[in-house]
Amino acid sequence: MKDIVLDRVSFAYEDQPVLQEFSLTLPAGHITCLMGPSGCGKTTLFRLLCGSIAPLSGTITGIPDRISAVFQEDRLCEDFSALSNLRFAVGSRPDKAELIALLDSLGLEGDSPAPVRTFSGGMKRRVAIARALAAKGDLLLLDEPFKGLDEETRAAAAKLLLARVAGKTVFVITHDPAEAELLSAPVLEMSPDGHILHK
Repeated sequence: MKDIVLDRVSFAYEDQPVLQEFSLTLPAGHITCLMGPSGCGKTTLFRLLCGSIAPLSGTITGIPDRISAVFQEDRLCEDFSALSNLRFAVGSRPDKAELIALLDSLGLEGDSPAPVRTFSGGMKRRVAIARALAAKGDLLLLDEPFKGLDEETRAAAAKLLLARVAGKTVFVITHDPAEAELLSAPVLEMSPDGHILHK
């Protein structure tokens, strides 16, 4: 596994620059948290790392083949059960018992046939977290992963995440310093104009 290196990356939406000559290294096998005001480019950075958009200039190296993610939106298949959402993400021949156990560990009924459209917002968020963990990417990208979770559930989800991502590269966008503390992770702060302030 390699460090992920963004070297002088720039991106703009139409004529509106978001990131300009942006450089950052995410150390391999570690968790890094990013905080910053709305509109500074955090989610654009997330999308660049996902590969859903490409930089206008600069380079991004070290991205592994397998990536899993929790997006700002849950992006679940609303008519599927929680288990079916995980099976869909994992692909062929998943270990059903393992997926049920993962959902159960997040306080969900792993074998329930109920479609996720009937779930509360916090339950959907936990399914999204479980789906990302089930996919077993070498890079895990998390955009406000604990949004909508109460304090106890957030702590339990963070503990589970830490247990399952050992040795993987994890990038977390958050607005809450307490979440970085739960993950025992260093925090990078981004300025309103899209630059890292300090580490």
